[in-house]
Amino acid sequence: MTISFNFAGQHVFVFGGTTGINLGIAHAFAQHGANVTVASRKQENVDAAVAALSTHGAQVLGVTADVRDFDAVGRAFATAGERFGKIDVLVSGAAGNFLAEVNQLSSNGFKVVVDIDLNGTFHVMRQAFPHLASPGASVINITAPQSVIPIRYQAHVCAAKAGVDQLTRVLAIEWGSAGIRVNAISPGPIADTEGMRRLAPKDDTSGSPVQRLVPLGRLGTTADIANLAMFLASPAASFVSGAIIPCDGGGAIDSIKPMIEGAAKEQMTHPAG
Repeated sequence: MTISFNFAGQHVFVFGGTTGINLGIAHAFAQHGANVTVASRKQENVDAAVAALSTHGAQVLGVTADVRDFDAVGRAFATAGERFGKIDVLVSGAAGNFLAEVNQLSSNGFKVVVDIDLNGTFHVMRQAFPHLASPGASVINITAPQSVIPIRYQAHVCAAKAGVDQLTRVLAIEWGSAGIRVNAISPGPIADTEGMRRLAPKDDTSGSPVQRLVPLGRLGTTADIANLAMFLASPAASFVSGAIIPCDGGGAIDSIKPMIEGAAKEQMTHPAG
């Protein structure tokens, strides 16, 4: 069976959409006819993403904003709205992470991750609402397995992503009467992403040791996440809201936890510098 997606004429806004999983999602929507806005805090990443996305023949807008800055996020939506109108699909995927045991984690280090992952998601949601197509908009947050799996060296991410999950569920309730659906995707180990480079031991970035722990026997791809995002944004998912959907090959706890704890052991054995 073939699922055909068509987002021609729709406005898709991807916050954090200039690298990794989020850029993969932006590419998929551009390939399927959408007008795409991407936003992140680094101008060079925005410029590169716009150039790459434009090769699909889509209309693309790039804006620079840090999700930690509430007003900057609001300006980004205003700019996008002036160009493409109401937002039909919103993806919020900005995230930060690093490895640290709680007793070695500074207050500022904890705060940085919570500010990006959780407060940043709130800023995007809060500022986006007036710009969302109502009824009909689909909102997709990018969460992580750490939201439900306690993992050493990830207290900051576990706390922040658990908050993202609950925010997703609450917004599905509050925005449902406006005809807006809110869901979240929880990716497992995804090849060729910053998460794999940062959190996997150096010899795992190609995936061979990690993928043996994934029940489906392989790492995920950005296309896997993008396909799920397009499904959630499509009429086929018109009664799906408030869902936190894993895309992890069948068992994030079996793959993510050993990967992160192995990376931390390597980091402690061979510290940078």
